[in-house]
Amino acid sequence: MKALIVDDDRVLADVLAFTLRREGFEIVLAHDGATALQRFAEDAPDLVVLDVNLPRLDGFAVCQQMRAQADTPIILLTVRGEEDDIVRGLSLGADDYMTKPFSPRQLVARVHAVLRRSRAGQRAAPEVQRVGDLLLDASRREIRLAREAEAGEPVSLTALESRLLSYLMLNAGHVLTADAIIDHVWGAAGADRDMLRQLVRRLRAKIKELGDSAGDPSGLPIIETIPGIGYGLTRG
Repeated sequence: MKALIVDDDRVLADVLAFTLRREGFEIVLAHDGATALQRFAEDAPDLVVLDVNLPRLDGFAVCQQMRAQADTPIILLTVRGEEDDIVRGLSLGADDYMTKPFSPRQLVARVHAVLRRSRAGQRAAPEVQRVGDLLLDASRREIRLAREAEAGEPVSLTALESRLLSYLMLNAGHVLTADAIIDHVWGAAGADRDMLRQLVRRLRAKIKELGDSAGDPSGLPIIETIPGIGYGLTRG
């Protein structure tokens, strides 16, 4: 497998490269955002480890452009610990994030976790799922109305939003614990309940946007919060 490591700190980039080579990865390096996008297009890596603070083009912009091209797993590296930055990175399509400093063992664990989730997500669900009047097209990462006469414009999802909705739809009518959802969407070491709440909030807003565009949200399912337990998808 091939990993693209993007960091303007060349010493840290070499440490990351050494760590992942020991795990069997072929390594591609880039030290600024523009070069990262070029290497991403040319080398088609299986994984991207991406620093947020980059010259020429920051990691948020790089992440957004990469995610528009492919579903390649992306781990963000940042010295920032603010919630807004974390939420921004995840909303742009990153699969996980790590705050510097971190240990090589932690990086390896996160890498294998996002790759497992990526492979499991490719196998677990059909490309198109339906609950009530809501259709999820996982291959396009978009939702649309199942009512043909009111189909309207689809609403785009990030990779995490699509993964969460797919899991809820597969288990529609059942309560899922927060821990089970986190494990499925991010992996046990990849997120916390605050991040899950933020993801649920964004997904609810997009389902509402779809219903508002049709003027009739009555047939759309609802993501319910079950206090102290987790979430469930119920038919509208």
